[in-house]
Amino acid sequence: MGLIEYIEAGGVIMKILLVMNTIGIALMVTKVIQILIYNKKAEQHADEILSEFSSIASKDKDTIIILIKELLQSRLKRLEKGLPTVKNIATTATLFGLLGTVVGVLMAFEGIAKVGMGNAQVFANGISMALVTTVGGLIVAIIHTVGYNYIMAYLDSVEANLEEVILSKILGSNQ
Repeated sequence: MGLIEYIEAGGVIMKILLVMNTIGIALMVTKVIQILIYNKKAEQHADEILSEFSSIASKDKDTIIILIKELLQSRLKRLEKGLPTVKNIATTATLFGLLGTVVGVLMAFEGIAKVGMGNAQVFANGISMALVTTVGGLIVAIIHTVGYNYIMAYLDSVEANLEEVILSKILGSNQ
């Protein structure tokens, strides 16, 4: 059985999972590219953030560092836009897979009720849908859970890198 046959065997639930997967992967690829571009300009972003605080350079350095960290976090929050959708896809994909399982088993028993146990194909079609949608839901959920966690960890490392650049500039200017 090829991919197209699996999608067809999964019915409308499998098609929904396919759309969810496509949207989620597009979002994840877009986010990784945006974060890569942002990270390559760490020096520029550090200078922009520091320039906002240049007029209050004579104030307490600890307060300025706290304010800079807050500003940095608010700027990086913008890079998280779209990631809640990826997280929702990871969560709901398993539910759609479970829904497909229930619908498939229901179809199998409805088929048996209509034609009796003499036609195994009726039962097999329902069970096939149940299993295919379960697998599809799990695959989509795993891809998006791993992708979401990777992107969030990558964002954390970008934040730490940028914070390090900013702090080295602040501490370097004191010497």
